[in-house]
Amino acid sequence: MSRAATGRTWLTKAPLSRRQLLAFGWFPFFRPKRVGLAGASFRIVRNGSSTRRYLVIHGDEETAHQVLERFIESHEGTAFIIEARTRNVPLSGGALDPNRMFSRAGADANLKSLNPGWTPQQLESALATLDAGRERLVRALLPPSGGLLVAVHNNSEEYSVNDEVPISDSVSLREPGNPHAFFLCTDPADFSALAKSPYNVVLQQKKPQDDDGSLSRLAARRGVRYVNLEVRKGNSDRQLEMLRWLDWNLS
Repeated sequence: MSRAATGRTWLTKAPLSRRQLLAFGWFPFFRPKRVGLAGASFRIVRNGSSTRRYLVIHGDEETAHQVLERFIESHEGTAFIIEARTRNVPLSGGALDPNRMFSRAGADANLKSLNPGWTPQQLESALATLDAGRERLVRALLPPSGGLLVAVHNNSEEYSVNDEVPISDSVSLREPGNPHAFFLCTDPADFSALAKSPYNVVLQQKKPQDDDGSLSRLAARRGVRYVNLEVRKGNSDRQLEMLRWLDWNLS
């Protein structure tokens, strides 16, 4: 049975080198190369010791994958890149959107939507799996205090900054004619900096009343600095440009 099929959280570690063995003796003092929960496995790519964290959470957002892999080669931080190639991941014989697993309420709604034929027992079993491993995954993904988490996403015709404007605390639309490219952030200081950019940006600082289980909602609840970078699928040049602008201008 594969690790994905078990529904467990895991950390996969690289073998120790001879030098590491000599330096640390029998202690397993080394960093994992993967972290995961249920069928969502994230490859970890590190560059330097920056407290910045970067994430691609949907497997079908190929532009985001390519951009983050290219970006992390030359910029310090830790990138978590999902290894799936589909939007949803397997869980307990069903399917789950991995960006809806960061709360029980959000996961419950998403599992019911994607698996309408499930029995109450199947649903409860899947939720128990997520409850058992969620906090360990969250600890891996979230930056240390004061650090920044950047999620890199792609969208299509159905979603744009116009969907976020009505539920945002502050809005700066420098490119109203290009609504598919925008930043969504949770920190007012980050918003102030991003609002000086030539790009669209919205601030969602307050704890949201509706909990959809997304990482942005969790970041808002916990007061974590979080930026979601959205660009239309296929527009890799714009996404890389915006990611570099963010890296240069946010402290």
